[in-house]
Amino acid sequence: MFPELIVIRHLFTVLHGRWQALRADPEAAYSTEAVIVTALLAGLALTAVGIIVYKVVTAANNITTNSGSGG
Repeated sequence: MFPELIVIRHLFTVLHGRWQALRADPEAAYSTEAVIVTALLAGLALTAVGIIVYKVVTAANNITTNSGSGG
């Protein structure tokens, strides 16, 4: 057998064992779900802030000033 396949087989064995442990306790995956939802909400918040900043900067750049009029 190829040495690379032994490593991959071991990896799948470990992953299968962890998957079975998670399936045995349904509450164990709650923290992962919470992390994913929090990450999605943070991404949406960053997107909203980016859109607001873009609109404010665009509006500020469209302001005209008459600095050369002299008083």
